[in-house]
Amino acid sequence: MNSPRIAIVGAGISGICMAVALQRAGFTDFTIYEKGADYGGTWRDNSYPGLVCDVPSRYYQFRFAMNPEWTHLYSAGPEIRQYLVGVAREHGLHRSTRFDTEVTGAVFDGSAWQVTTSEGGTREFDFVLCATGFLHHPNRPDIPGLDEFGGTVMHSARWQHDVELTGKRVGVIGTGSTGTQLVSALAGKVPRVVMFQRTPQWILPTVNRAYSPVSKRLYQAIPALGQLPYLFNRAAFAVFSQGLVHPGRVRRLIQWVVERNLRSVKDPELRRKLTPDYQAMCKRLVVSDRFYQVVQRPDVALVTEGIDRIEKDAVVTADGQRHELDIIVLATGFDSHAFMRPMAITGTGGRTLDQAWAEGPRAFEGVMMPDFPNLFMLVGPHSPFANHPLTAVAEAQSSRIVGWLRRWQAGEFATIAPTGAATDRFNARMRAAAPSTVWTTGCQSWYLGKDGLPELWPWTPGAYEKLIRSTPDPVDYDLRQRVAIGK
Repeated sequence: MNSPRIAIVGAGISGICMAVALQRAGFTDFTIYEKGADYGGTWRDNSYPGLVCDVPSRYYQFRFAMNPEWTHLYSAGPEIRQYLVGVAREHGLHRSTRFDTEVTGAVFDGSAWQVTTSEGGTREFDFVLCATGFLHHPNRPDIPGLDEFGGTVMHSARWQHDVELTGKRVGVIGTGSTGTQLVSALAGKVPRVVMFQRTPQWILPTVNRAYSPVSKRLYQAIPALGQLPYLFNRAAFAVFSQGLVHPGRVRRLIQWVVERNLRSVKDPELRRKLTPDYQAMCKRLVVSDRFYQVVQRPDVALVTEGIDRIEKDAVVTADGQRHELDIIVLATGFDSHAFMRPMAITGTGGRTLDQAWAEGPRAFEGVMMPDFPNLFMLVGPHSPFANHPLTAVAEAQSSRIVGWLRRWQAGEFATIAPTGAATDRFNARMRAAAPSTVWTTGCQSWYLGKDGLPELWPWTPGAYEKLIRSTPDPVDYDLRQRVAIGK
């Protein structure tokens, strides 16, 4: 049987998962293109102080590569990166990976994809699998004077480890997970931390306990034991997800928990500043075991006035106050709607990705698009990625993609893409279900598209995995055979 020529774009969580899935299914003719110098994706790019995953370690891992060595309930960024690099090396992916090579374009010529890289070369592939993720283009805010600041300015995803923090006054712009982790890590290690808050966040309390040496030895001795905490967390997240997509007891319980946690802030004025005016989970829920303690320290300041401008040595807020600083950290997130862009992707009839997504990213079941045959996405638009482990999403989507590759190898089709009608129906169903989700209850977040509706899967992650692992309905796809020359 013919072996398809496959390009995987990206060597983060989903790229590693996809490559291993291909290996296990017997597909070996694949090349991984990675614009960075190593594996890890967002866990390679982000290395700021205090970085910790907000999903439990024993759930934030691949089921085919259970790790008995996790040190804490919630793993630090370097530990996750080490795990991902280890999985890739263990499966020999380095032999198929081209690092420091960015895919700049891909054009479908009617039968195959012509893929162009930053090196200037072009190669032909039968399939292109986009594992680029959605949190890799840092968002730099448009603040007057930012470029004129005389000290150091760095985005949290581009942390400059050669910058000395000792004795420096640090300003953190942003209050999401990254901002709260940074402030928690820096407080007490620098003379002053100033947190500039545009929108307060609900904080879910936790205790990041360390795993004992005895428990780690037990997981090492009995590898199958790792499935138990995985399944426990899976069940817990299934309950949690009910609150995301349906009003009811779970949503009310989580609201009660975060409100009770907020009461640990003793100063009424500070507590008022930290109180959101929207429901818990409308924005991505922040998980922290230290933030409310840290923000009450005398060497930490919470500033809620809007930023007017930045001068050479200070941030000036709308009330005229000058906040003198040596370092500004931008914890301002990412362009989460970019996905594969800025790759210049052109499908059938010369249709470009920018044209297809002129009104916002759209996909069929999170993995495919009409007019782009034999192109698949992992963790693409409408995937369930709100407080859910992307490892699980990537495994489910990899399974669907492998299924199509097997059918291609069996000669059932030469090219495949979802029909426009099927994509329209899928998106219409999602938008009809969106109003019942917590993301439409009155906050602004990166979950929302141009139409003000969330671009996330509006049902439970379990329902998504059931869909993506089910047998595809042929009526939803345009399956075409290769046309023989001269026919």
